Amino acid sequence: MIWYEDLYVGYNLLDKKRKVIRKIKNRKPMFDTYVITLPRNDYDTLEIYPSNVLIQKWYHKSDMVVIGIAKGREEALDMMTLIIMECLEKTGNVNVKKYIMEQMN
Repeated sequence: MIWYEDLYVGYNLLDKKRKVIRKIKNRKPMFDTYVITLPRNDYDTLEIYPSNVLIQKWYHKSDMVVIGIAKGREEALDMMTLIIMECLEKTGNVNVKKYIMEQMN
């Protein structure tokens, strides 16, 4: 699992960012916390996962790129919309994966 350096953080997790990241990295369950990731394929925009799914070993060994964390599915969906809108404003398209990967390099 790869963490985006300029991680998008939902309003309800701003004061708990480090704690949430630590729990996810240590594979501890959390209620109603979601992560936003880059898609594993080239045709989706973004993916949302409940953080509890990330307890599974496969996710920690994968090259999944976490770009955001949010409290609740609705906040995650709102954040996903904001990320897509930011990408559209800055690049003129909605290829979020390319936009984020360019910022990571």
